[in-house]
Amino acid sequence: MNWLEVKIYTSSEGVEPVCGRLMVVGVTGFVIRDSKDFEEFLENKTGNWDYIDDDLMGLKSCETCVTFYLADNSQGADTFILVKNEMAELSAYDTEKKFGRLAIEINNVREEDWADNWKQYFKPFNVGKRLIVKPSWENCENTEGKTILEIDPASSFGTGQHATTRLCLELLEQVIKTGGRVLDIGCGSGILSIGAVLLGAEYACAVDIDLNSVKIAGENALKNYIPPEKYITLNGNIIDDPALRERIGGGYDIITANIVADVLIAMSGLFGDFLNKDGKLMISGIITERSDEVLSAMEKNGFYAEEIKECDGWAAVRLTRK
Repeated sequence: MNWLEVKIYTSSEGVEPVCGRLMVVGVTGFVIRDSKDFEEFLENKTGNWDYIDDDLMGLKSCETCVTFYLADNSQGADTFILVKNEMAELSAYDTEKKFGRLAIEINNVREEDWADNWKQYFKPFNVGKRLIVKPSWENCENTEGKTILEIDPASSFGTGQHATTRLCLELLEQVIKTGGRVLDIGCGSGILSIGAVLLGAEYACAVDIDLNSVKIAGENALKNYIPPEKYITLNGNIIDDPALRERIGGGYDIITANIVADVLIAMSGLFGDFLNKDGKLMISGIITERSDEVLSAMEKNGFYAEEIKECDGWAAVRLTRK
């Protein structure tokens, strides 16, 4: 198996949040190079040192960097998209730029070639009982009556191949109603809300903190022949932006939120404001080890779990009001 070396350039303060977000998307092994480590070595060393390893000396003036490796296959490609999305979101939160550049570098393959490399991995595939997800360059000869959702890999999360997205789409198709209204929080590529409209929803509002994600979601909706009046996109952070929450409004039949555990917990007190009394809340992006923590926060805010689906260490949950 071939491997790709991925480096994220950050700062000493950025190491912990960067590594935390990597772990959320399934990257659990990484190497950290930080000049602060050299300073701590000098402060804590004992005895007389006439020789210091060249690699340790290299820390003296290095830019802080987190390095990890991904398999050069479809799973690695999907994880890379997740990592890019996480770093974009982290950069958006880091208004004081304490976490450094958060630039991503790939060795063994140029980043600008990555989208083309995706094409060998991204083929049409079934999601649930009613959808086929495919990229624009592939044809589907026999759909067997299923609805085609066309979406291409991009810097925004969500091609449907990752377990978090698949699980949420599977939960979504079970409850989608013709004429319903859907709110997609943390929309990424827009795949969940686009899928909802293709399955019968009358209207969708897609929201993301990352402006690029909002742009891509709108483009993807048009690719799937969804008119602008049925699909609106909004940019911002619903947690700390009352004006954005007011623009979003309420009375939604379904909310989808495929984000991460910490953000879902932070938003748990807000979901009820957007949802109608009989509405359904679909949350995903939860590593299974944190499912109980997330569900506890939801229960405290008036929701209970109707169904929990798990795959590859990830969990997605459909909830309704108590």
